[in-house]
Amino acid sequence: MIENKGVFTKILAILGTVLVGLPILAPILFSVVRLLQSGRFMLDYLMPAELFPLVLVGGGLLLWAALRRRRFRGLIGWGLGGAVILLVGSQALAVATGLASGATQPGGWQWVLVLGGLIAFILAVILTGVGGALLTRDVFKQA
Repeated sequence: MIENKGVFTKILAILGTVLVGLPILAPILFSVVRLLQSGRFMLDYLMPAELFPLVLVGGGLLLWAALRRRRFRGLIGWGLGGAVILLVGSQALAVATGLASGATQPGGWQWVLVLGGLIAFILAVILTGVGGALLTRDVFKQA
């Protein structure tokens, strides 16, 4: 097997991991800052979905690095693909159930279904980030 641990692969892995991790870490960081400032804990659980373009770009870079390295392709590919499908699916469910327009009040089975899709999306992003961290460790590992 050809080892591809070049500088370009390392840059792709690092940048991709940072971009995928940022939508998960940003709401946590902002919540801690808000807690320290005002004494109130407020977590914006929608922020990972709002920062989805970073996940998409970062996941693409990770997938490119994984293909170059021929390692962790499945983990990163399935995580990124799952994130895309789950986010689009949960948004479609929010529109179909009336939650997006406000026709249906938050609560009930509709709310649980949409929120479950969002939670699964966040888990898929975390899975992609874990794949990125493993890939980054792998490209820097001494042979």
